[in-house]
Amino acid sequence: MSKVYEALRKAQQQGIGINVAIDGDYTRAEPSSAAPQPDPREETPSPVEAREDTAQDSGEIRTVPIAVPPGSVAIPWSGAYDFAASEQYRIIRTRIVQHPKRPKTLLVTSANSGDGKTVSAINIAGALALRDNANVLLIDADFRRKGLCKMLGLPNESGLANLLAGNCTLQEAIVRVEQYPNLYVLPAGFSRVNPAELLDSKAWDSVCATVREHFDFVVLDAPPIAGVADYELIQAKCDGVILVVRPDHTDRTLCTKAFELIPTQKVLGVVLNCAYQWFLYKTHESYYYGSAAK
Repeated sequence: MSKVYEALRKAQQQGIGINVAIDGDYTRAEPSSAAPQPDPREETPSPVEAREDTAQDSGEIRTVPIAVPPGSVAIPWSGAYDFAASEQYRIIRTRIVQHPKRPKTLLVTSANSGDGKTVSAINIAGALALRDNANVLLIDADFRRKGLCKMLGLPNESGLANLLAGNCTLQEAIVRVEQYPNLYVLPAGFSRVNPAELLDSKAWDSVCATVREHFDFVVLDAPPIAGVADYELIQAKCDGVILVVRPDHTDRTLCTKAFELIPTQKVLGVVLNCAYQWFLYKTHESYYYGSAAK
């Protein structure tokens, strides 16, 4: 049983944050004797599916492997190593950890879509989770464009929207990444309620209080600034904002407006995504990363 699960269980017992299920809090209906027996010829569930079902039955957090497609820029330290990219995210991690304001909940956003905020949120959370004993929760808070789970190959069945709508518990919504045990993911989920109404609620306040209490870092993939009302409601609960900018793609006018809308005290920095290599950087790269790639 993970430390995070135990912490969430203790939170409910103490009445902290959102109501979450613990062992014995809910029961399943017993099948009647008249119920048809399963056909033995039916395909048996895979080990992953069986592991997920067991976790849901016990109320524990599910452990699910990620499946990053070959050539993906997400999680650059797995598979075919991209040492230059992975090192840059480690630099971002170091600056976050050593920031004088000690930010704990980090909002990753952009001026407009397509700038790379989702992959940046994934990689920042992943870099933070590589640290010893640092439990990190990555939240897909962009309800309108749910790209996080697709990029990681994770199921997007129950998530934040379902949790805020009262249709599931926190344990049922969160998944733990098998390859990186310190990394947890809260998918966006689904709900017919408008995202702005879901986020402008006591349930959202309670979720934020609970995850802040029991995770070392919380990274939120948020909608673009000024695009929808969701961003302001998410930003109000975060310690700092990281703006992702993409050369030759980010609209300059929108980027300027985005900086104006971020509270000065919450600006953590800018991530320059898909930047062209500077001619002097190549020597730096070959010296530090060349030997590691051999």
